[in-house]
Amino acid sequence: MGYKIKLAFSTILVLGATSLFATNGSELMGLGAKSRGMGGVGIGMSHGAESALTNPALITYVRDTEVSFGGTIFMPNVSFDNGMGAGAKDSDSDMDVIPEVSVASKIDENFYLGVGIWGTAGMGTDYRSEPSNYNSKMVTNLQLMQFGLPLAYKMDNLSIAFTPILQYGALDINYDAGYGSNGAGIAQDLEFGYSLGATYEIEDLTIGLVYKSQIDMDYKNQLSVAMAGFGIAYTNTKLSTPEEIGIGISYIKDKHRIGVDYKRINYADAKGYKDFMWDDQNVYAIGYEYTFNDLALRAGYNYASSPITDQGLNGTLINTFNLLGFPAIVESHYTVGTTYSLNKKTSFDLGLTYASNVKETYEVMNPDGKTTRDITAEHSQTCVTLQVDFVF
Repeated sequence: MGYKIKLAFSTILVLGATSLFATNGSELMGLGAKSRGMGGVGIGMSHGAESALTNPALITYVRDTEVSFGGTIFMPNVSFDNGMGAGAKDSDSDMDVIPEVSVASKIDENFYLGVGIWGTAGMGTDYRSEPSNYNSKMVTNLQLMQFGLPLAYKMDNLSIAFTPILQYGALDINYDAGYGSNGAGIAQDLEFGYSLGATYEIEDLTIGLVYKSQIDMDYKNQLSVAMAGFGIAYTNTKLSTPEEIGIGISYIKDKHRIGVDYKRINYADAKGYKDFMWDDQNVYAIGYEYTFNDLALRAGYNYASSPITDQGLNGTLINTFNLLGFPAIVESHYTVGTTYSLNKKTSFDLGLTYASNVKETYEVMNPDGKTTRDITAEHSQTCVTLQVDFVF
């Protein structure tokens, strides 16, 4: 009995290590205001310099040199009810700012070079205002940022690209299970990955392909110290950024652009995520843009199947982990956006995203091993992305 209770508490703490929210599982729905205003579309449709990470082959659409500065104000609304009569409690970690800087330049008729710094995810949970016997006053923060140097080559209608990526991650876990604060401070790591991209033009159509490698991040002492505080030995210290593969197609005619993307995020093989039975995630996006004079208007829709599923009573600890600490249950995202061109060299972008509220309830086993209760998580999101572009 005591072991089950300790293991349950430890599971709740581990979830804090990975409790970031970013629409498509733990990944941002799109990078840049233009993409986010079109439902995250960007594999087969160029958005200028901001395409450097989404599909690096698309920087071949830059005429000279383009620079984009932007950021996303990310506002999740998450609550959890442990089914013990206390009712639903809100996480106080309800706002984060995620930056992005992209540069793309045409070297000659065939070669294009870019550089960028992108915040790809960043969030946490904060339950300090709640009693320790409810959620151990858990406070966590995980930040991920990628540095990339895309190199693209264009020959006739074909473009190919390679981007070496250096990813920085920082993780901090602190909690109080009723007998004092426990934490190991901030753990940081730098790891390498890469992405490959390709596009092919057929008259008014552009087809894009992209592959992103898995990046294994090692946060030493975070999970092990959290577990040790409850007498549980735990040796896994890695939480991987999952592998992705995607395809996109866009159609451009006069003032109209429409794009459709599909990508698969391989959580089932990613270290950390696979320990908690995450499924691979299928993501579908569609976006439309209409341009007239100095203004562009955008709208889009993004659907991402939830990577977490009910594991049944035998998966009580996993269910608790997923719903309390990593409720990646939002699926439908509605977006609008706009660009205003101040002149031929400067423009301003705005993207608005809303992920509608989703409520999930799982039946879990009580510590007595005989009775059950229902736990419930709710999750919705609102995001504002702002960006300024300069063309030289």
